Amino acid sequence: MSTAPTLEAIRYARGSLQLLDQLKLPGETVFMDVADCDACWTMIRDMNVRGAPAIAIAAALALAVDLEASKAGLSTSAEVCAFVAGKLDHLFTSRPTAVNLGEAVQRLKASASALAAAGASGADAAERIIAECEAMLADDVAANRAIGAFGADALCAAVGKGPGAPLRVLTHCNTGSLATAGYGTALGVVRALRESDRLEHIYCNETRPYNQGARLTAYEIAFEKMPGTLICDSAAASLMRQKKVDAVVVGADRVADNGDTANKIGTYNLAVSCAYHGVPFFVAAPVSTLDPSTKKGGDIVIEDRPAEEITHVRGARVAADGIGVWNPSFDVTPGCLIAGIITEKGVVPKTSNGTFEVGKFVAAATDAAAPAAVAPAAAAPAAGFYAMDVDSVLEYCASKPSIAAALGGKDNLERWSAKEVGDGNINFVYIVSCAATQNAVVVKQGLPFVRVVGESWPLTQERVRYEAEALQTAHGFCPAHVPEVFLYDASMSVIAMRFLEPPHIILRGGIVAGATYPRLAAHAGEYLATTLFGSSALAVGCERLREQRQAFGQNEAMCALTEQVIFTEPYCDAENNKWTSPQLDAAAASLRGDVALKTKMAALKRAFATDAAALLHGDLHTGSIMCTSTTTFVIDHEFAFYGPMGFDVGAFLANVLLAYFSQDGHEKTSGGDRSASRAWLLETFTGTWHTFERRFLQLWDERGVAAGTAGITPASVYGGSAGEDALRAVQKAYVKGVLRDSLAFAGAKMTRRIVGIAHVADLESIGDPDVRAKCELAALACARRLILEADELSIDDVAAVAESLRATL
Repeated sequence: MSTAPTLEAIRYARGSLQLLDQLKLPGETVFMDVADCDACWTMIRDMNVRGAPAIAIAAALALAVDLEASKAGLSTSAEVCAFVAGKLDHLFTSRPTAVNLGEAVQRLKASASALAAAGASGADAAERIIAECEAMLADDVAANRAIGAFGADALCAAVGKGPGAPLRVLTHCNTGSLATAGYGTALGVVRALRESDRLEHIYCNETRPYNQGARLTAYEIAFEKMPGTLICDSAAASLMRQKKVDAVVVGADRVADNGDTANKIGTYNLAVSCAYHGVPFFVAAPVSTLDPSTKKGGDIVIEDRPAEEITHVRGARVAADGIGVWNPSFDVTPGCLIAGIITEKGVVPKTSNGTFEVGKFVAAATDAAAPAAVAPAAAAPAAGFYAMDVDSVLEYCASKPSIAAALGGKDNLERWSAKEVGDGNINFVYIVSCAATQNAVVVKQGLPFVRVVGESWPLTQERVRYEAEALQTAHGFCPAHVPEVFLYDASMSVIAMRFLEPPHIILRGGIVAGATYPRLAAHAGEYLATTLFGSSALAVGCERLREQRQAFGQNEAMCALTEQVIFTEPYCDAENNKWTSPQLDAAAASLRGDVALKTKMAALKRAFATDAAALLHGDLHTGSIMCTSTTTFVIDHEFAFYGPMGFDVGAFLANVLLAYFSQDGHEKTSGGDRSASRAWLLETFTGTWHTFERRFLQLWDERGVAAGTAGITPASVYGGSAGEDALRAVQKAYVKGVLRDSLAFAGAKMTRRIVGIAHVADLESIGDPDVRAKCELAALACARRLILEADELSIDDVAAVAESLRATL
């Protein structure tokens, strides 16, 4: 089978109309220029593919393109099934709450599994999956035409106009050929009215702030020469007041079981205006957009879009500096304001009490039980939760005595100010300060979704609890190197903690710039020893450790991410992997074929998953540490979990070694002598371990209890010199085991930072790729030895290995 039909289908999936350059925003890419899964993922995530049906069809056809290109190498249906599952799982992450995308992913994965179970050949399985992907295109167009036919009749019936009395219809956002496989949903209803000579005029809202109405719907109307007019969003109510609108029909991103509907921001405004002016308000969407597993609109998470969409036009700022921005991407229209929900299976009827029963309709329409959630939204925020801004965060802080006290009291409230310093991707992070006292507090709020990713990518707010509890626990063990937490508010998902004032900077930035921190080894070793020992069975006993682990929980999402990117992906052909190419192509391929390394990775992954020895930071790299020449603080405990001690120790050691191997690259590309930095980094590497070992054993002697593998107290349960000798033997073996794990985990961490999904600025900031690649190859060689020889190497041996490898640069 040629790829030509599929490529043509991909282009059609983007819309039956050709996108012109003027439809693009600055920096935007037209989707029809690309066709593979990676490009499709990016286009969906960046909202270059919009509309729930178009997202699903584009993803399916992108899979078909990749499967067509790869099918020659897939000899069995089981291989086809694994290929399909991997591609679809990746595509699903582009917009995980898009109902249609989730439904398409489940459908195609189920088909591939059925073919594998039936023993189909690889070639036959691939062809049948490709055919099903392309059939989904035709099915979607047919469904849209059915929506149009049902909708045209429903609108005319609701308005009460007979034949020869065409309608004036208003719509919002884009729901036409550019948001579906073709024809459209709400705009498909308009097309059906026109085709049956029942359309007098179509009005389209501009749909601020992203202008889908002005850029896309207006284009479709003009291209097809419909009688149409573009209006400002705020003009719709006035248009209704002038009795120029007979009905409104809009699309949907998700319809809850009770009929509450999430759609582009401004939809709710229209529904309210329709209710006031007596204009029937309809929603048009395929059955795949109906989600009975979401009980009501309040359970639908609404995403905030970037402030720049309001404050800037074509890159130029038009809003006053300092103005706060609230830019939700969607709103929810209550089912009570909706006259009917139009689908390809008919119009969802209202009950006698004026409510919808979407689940029953779906069950009847599909001749099956109402479906389970494909991609359920994040759990609804706690009662009273609201996303704060620079104004409301001040009111919040004033209402919390512990925060107010940290700022010097509410007497100076009028001199408080706040600024947001977060990256804007996931969390809000504010610095709240008092000009009178010079005191400041960091206030971090975790939202139930990713702020800037497509249509509401949900995130559990439970991650904030893990971070807060880990911070509080670590501060209790090591107050000198963990900032104090003034407040954790579960209902608001807020952590308020000490502000680390200038000249504190992120450690990694200082190292990249060539700075040295003479006390870092002592501070890092102290942090690791006190937090790991203090939360282990050696300090609290086995029973108490089990209680603490159960109370803390699993932090499963973060652990699963860690397992994927560290122990699995670097050693296989994973889409997330990246490296300096072509310089490291051979090295990356070697990892995928390295049986010895893969065997070690399996053992390390097992240890990571089963050895719950202590409460870990979970992601202890040089970007999670703030410091000055005399102070060091560990922050960002979002990945905290109970795991093997060597994982935290190894993570820090790995980052120090990566920084060490990067120094020659910076020296060659930026000039300047980095010999002092190299020497300091090796001293930090060895000194951190030696400090950790010394303090860990000291704490064991001072505070140890009969617990875990030790089985011996410092006082000795055996008594006499034999008991003392046994204790020392146990301690020696225990610490040796931690070192072994630390070195192996360090090697795994180093490897993923060079060929995996997320790299480090130490190496990435080396501008010359040839120079950078030499540094990376030396680091990879070191990492391999750490993994394979962890049982034999001492910490000083590793330093010598690093020096010898660095000498080859």
